[in-house]
Amino acid sequence: MTPEAVIETLKTLVEPDKVRTDPESLNTWGKDWTKHFEPAPLAIVFPRNVEQVQAIVRFANEQKLALVPSGGRTGLSAAAVAANGEIVVSFDYMNKIVEFNEFDRTVVCQPGVITAQLQQFAEEQGLYYPVDFASAGSSNIGGNIGTNAGGIKVIRYGMTRNWVAGLKVVTGTGELLELNKDLIKNATGYDLRQLFIGAEGTLGFVVEATMRLERAPKNLTAMVLGTPDFDSIMPVLHAFQGKLDLTAFEFFSDKAMAKIMGRGDVPAPFETDCPFYALLEFEALNEDIANEALATFEHCVEQGWVVDGVMSQSDQQLQNLWKLREFISETISHWTPYKNDISVTVGKVPAFLHDIDAIVGEHYPDFEIVWFGHIGDGNLHLNILKPESMAKEEFFAKCATVNKWVFEIVQKYNGSISAEHGVGMTKRDYLTYSRSAAEIAVMKSIKAVFDPNGIMNPGKIFAVPAAS
Repeated sequence: MTPEAVIETLKTLVEPDKVRTDPESLNTWGKDWTKHFEPAPLAIVFPRNVEQVQAIVRFANEQKLALVPSGGRTGLSAAAVAANGEIVVSFDYMNKIVEFNEFDRTVVCQPGVITAQLQQFAEEQGLYYPVDFASAGSSNIGGNIGTNAGGIKVIRYGMTRNWVAGLKVVTGTGELLELNKDLIKNATGYDLRQLFIGAEGTLGFVVEATMRLERAPKNLTAMVLGTPDFDSIMPVLHAFQGKLDLTAFEFFSDKAMAKIMGRGDVPAPFETDCPFYALLEFEALNEDIANEALATFEHCVEQGWVVDGVMSQSDQQLQNLWKLREFISETISHWTPYKNDISVTVGKVPAFLHDIDAIVGEHYPDFEIVWFGHIGDGNLHLNILKPESMAKEEFFAKCATVNKWVFEIVQKYNGSISAEHGVGMTKRDYLTYSRSAAEIAVMKSIKAVFDPNGIMNPGKIFAVPAAS
């Protein structure tokens, strides 16, 4: 079938104006936040309902056409990039909250529901959707599920996986599966729902998700603490965890702080400059808890683990303190950062960071490195900033060399090469650093069951098999 015939057929499966082939649309919907691959899709198609998704997938299955799912396109692993003439299936028009059950505290969402939209809806019901991150204003629930998104509240609330009560998915053959049916208890064999969470659209497309909600936290309070070195952060975490139920524990380096201060729109937390900063959050349900936090802070100062600090006294101050952490990614994007999203068990974090810092500093002393991350769950974000004078291609080539060293250290510590951003195309060649050959073989077998013709987001997680 010619490309022209494919496009004309797609127009019969959805409304004719819901198929786009103009260069601007191909560029916009053909990429995510990664800048490593040039978008080159054949067409963008916008289904409005499950039946249209099924029709698109069945047609693609018959013709062996590759499909790429598109949500908010905020991914950082090129999992939503169409670089090889694929058809992009955008869920922009499947963006409704379908149903709310107050007794089960669940919300039925279409995949195009924006994360912040679900958070706002939960708030209107006096409830809380706790999975939160900097891209909440544009990321989609479908994409969150596809990458098992985490974010800033994982230490208390866990990943997206913990909040999915049920899924409806369209497999690579166009079959509609309803998985788990929103049950809390369901001991009837394999939980196929979990396979699709984190699968990056390689097994099928999520067309509906039932998400759980939680009690809304009360009087959230944040502290930002400056530490004399990175090794001090872990005893600070241990001290506060022993006294308080933390909702978040984040960290960032002085270089990250400098970039944020350079914006000019976020107030400094305190005057003292420190090599590293920790941001922690908790519910100050009463005065005793707030006093416990202050006493723990004083203890940390006495031990030499903390140099200076501040505790929020209002909602505005709480928001300002969070901006110090949440604005980092957006702020450093100007420098075309090469990002690594890596994790180890919490106790191994200090040694792990030192090893990586040493090897990058040794080989590329001119590269500016910005560290931040969700240290309470062992997740570090390593950002290498491109020097102004260096071409993008040369920079990414040098960073690819760094990757190998970094991932060797990840492997040494039994960590993950991708804590929360997925594998996509940027990390597929390094999957063996986190997964055994036997695991990868099983994963490929699972894909073959749900997607026998290999049309669902091919080239993501695994390379496309060479033609025989």
